[in-house]
Amino acid sequence: MNLSLYSVNAFLVLDSEGQRVLAKYYRPKSHPQGEPKDLLTLKDQRAFEKGLWQKTKKPGGDIILFDGYLVVFRHSLDVIIYIIGGPTENEIILYSALTAFSDAASLLLRNQVEKRAVLENLDLVLLCLDETIDDGIIVETDSTTIASRVSRPRADTTEIVINEQTIMNAYQTVREKVQQRIQQL
Repeated sequence: MNLSLYSVNAFLVLDSEGQRVLAKYYRPKSHPQGEPKDLLTLKDQRAFEKGLWQKTKKPGGDIILFDGYLVVFRHSLDVIIYIIGGPTENEIILYSALTAFSDAASLLLRNQVEKRAVLENLDLVLLCLDETIDDGIIVETDSTTIASRVSRPRADTTEIVINEQTIMNAYQTVREKVQQRIQQL
């Protein structure tokens, strides 16, 4: 029985050709099972990703057991989002993290979770991922909370326009006030 908080081994976003858009592999040294033993090299990771994509490229499922890992995934336009955990992990928890991430990303990217939007807003997507999963530990499963923590603050609707006219008006006002003070003395 796994009683560890470390439940995610990897997070992947692959495009429609199986190419990596985003990948983050987790296995900190403080993990109860020690140092990672597999998926250490880029070659191993790419081979794993290619095989995983071959197995999941057609829409239809949302959870599989692949190469000794429990994989939950979701298709979104031209990308597939994966969360990968150990074979004894709770698939409901992994799926709720996947749903939270994809819904938050959808909110942040204005319902356009596609390769181009992910790459153009990679900073938001990575922040969204970090708010969902931290070092292999699922920390948040509420998509609106994740999106609100990540979203950029909106510019104030009453924007102040600063141009020569407003600067001259401010200068005239300050000049008049200084003259009034000097005359009072």
